[in-house]
Amino acid sequence: MRLAVIPARGGSKRIPLKNIKEFHGKPMIAWSIQAAIECGCFDQVWVSTDDAEIAEVAKAYGAKVPFLRPAELSDDFATTADVMQHAVQEFKHELGFYPDFVCCLYATAPFVRQEDLKAGLKIIESKSVDYVFSATTFPFPIQRAIKLNLEGNVEMFSPEHFNTRSQDLEEAWHDAGQFYWGTANAWTNKSVIFSDKSCVIELPRYRVQDIDTVEDWCRAELMAQLLLGA
Repeated sequence: MRLAVIPARGGSKRIPLKNIKEFHGKPMIAWSIQAAIECGCFDQVWVSTDDAEIAEVAKAYGAKVPFLRPAELSDDFATTADVMQHAVQEFKHELGFYPDFVCCLYATAPFVRQEDLKAGLKIIESKSVDYVFSATTFPFPIQRAIKLNLEGNVEMFSPEHFNTRSQDLEEAWHDAGQFYWGTANAWTNKSVIFSDKSCVIELPRYRVQDIDTVEDWCRAELMAQLLLGA
């Protein structure tokens, strides 16, 4: 049994109701729901939300909303691990058994592709890992990153690399913020995602955009014109 869980709380402050705000012709969350349903990876697609309006939109696009998430898992301090643990436990309570694999698919992932979800499932089914998630490379060497100190002056995070050539620095990766396949046991125990018990699905940078701020949203809209068509 394979379950998709799409976390979508209603309390977004920087972009109000961003999970159901229209994006490229449909509510933002609809992109994730439809990708999950159409990829054929999942026996059930759930949305975990505390918001009745989000729940209605989710159901209209084919997802199940078997519960409204409790308030203590819907504030600014609740983590993805907390929300996923709760969803897996609710699944066990409702069906009497745990799913084999559970995929956390973010509601703000309009560029997620079915083939990437399928690739993640193939890996977690065949390897002894806790998680498989999407990741991409940083566009600039993180060893040469700078910061501003309290006086507003520049400091390097790693000054020992000031004279190191970019091509001699190890490439760094970051979470792409799209999906995380995991075993039910890993989610239930809230096992650490970024560890040697995880693998990644490598994505090109041009298909990755986190959507947390208004600026992020504007950039995603520009990307959508090319990636999602007119």
